[in-house]
Amino acid sequence: MNGSNGTADAGGDARPVVTPAIAAEAAVWVAKLHGPARSSQMEQEFHAWQARSPAHREAFEKCTETWQAVPRVSLADAYGTVDSARAQYSDSVVRRRPAASRWGTAVAIAGVIAAAAVLVQQWRGRDVYSTGLGEQRIVLLEDGSRMLLNTATELRVDFEPGRRLVNVRSGEAMFEVAKDASRPFVVRVAGSEVVAVGTVFSVRYADKGAAGADELSVTLVEGQVNVRRADGVSGELAPERPLAMHAGERLKLDGTLRSTAGALLKVDRPNVEHVTAWKRSEAVFDATALPEAVAEMNRYNRTPITLVDGLGSSGLRVSGLYRTGDSAGFARAVASLYGLSVRETNGRLELGKPQ
Repeated sequence: MNGSNGTADAGGDARPVVTPAIAAEAAVWVAKLHGPARSSQMEQEFHAWQARSPAHREAFEKCTETWQAVPRVSLADAYGTVDSARAQYSDSVVRRRPAASRWGTAVAIAGVIAAAAVLVQQWRGRDVYSTGLGEQRIVLLEDGSRMLLNTATELRVDFEPGRRLVNVRSGEAMFEVAKDASRPFVVRVAGSEVVAVGTVFSVRYADKGAAGADELSVTLVEGQVNVRRADGVSGELAPERPLAMHAGERLKLDGTLRSTAGALLKVDRPNVEHVTAWKRSEAVFDATALPEAVAEMNRYNRTPITLVDGLGSSGLRVSGLYRTGDSAGFARAVASLYGLSVRETNGRLELGKPQ
């Protein structure tokens, strides 16, 4: 992005001059840095742009404040302002306007950029959001609801006049649902539907394919939700009859416990802070079987831990708090605890008996 650097006005005014062109550039940077294509290269380019002028830094700070203050910029609003915004910023000579108008237009442009990012995904047919291995992402929806996607997650959002529908294809996500009694918030996953109006809950789905039985869990942090079998949707991880969940409960559906009517379920009351520790990039284990703990840590790292020398059936258990993504640190801690060895070979960490 190229734009003129802001300079101080004559007469000793030391404040940087934020021109409409710089404000527009700042709005674009806000939209790009909040978008799905953010990368280290993009961040380096942004820092270089910011370092070019105090006006750039002030413009970005002001635009960020405005962006955060606006609850949402709908697609209709964004496209409604695109023509006027283009005309205002395409002239070679730009007239000075009041600050409020300048920032409002800049945010409108940022809304258009964000809308364009959404449209890029329309080849998928819906609003699709995903994360890579070890990545987390926050998504603000048009109704004010918020989704926090954990590692290796993919879901699709489809808002309709009578309901708000999210299809979870894989992974784990937490939903903070904005209240709207006229439009229930429905999360559909593996043949089940979690129905809420305004509440906070998380869903975790492990599609193991040929490797083993699928698993689904729903943890209710606050409020109340109903879990039921989805009509007309294939999938076997669903309760035999609708179930009302209360705050603090976790519903678990395990494909290995399948009956003629589908998967059997278990409801417990875990430590919710431990179950949702992934929000803080943490994994908490409490006398957890070593293979289970290793599988959890492997969800976040491309260098997996492999148990060798019979440790998979050793009965060893793990307790403690670990950083997700730090598989090496976890392996070293377990090795130190049980007198084991850690060997890095062929792109993996082997945890086994001492040589």
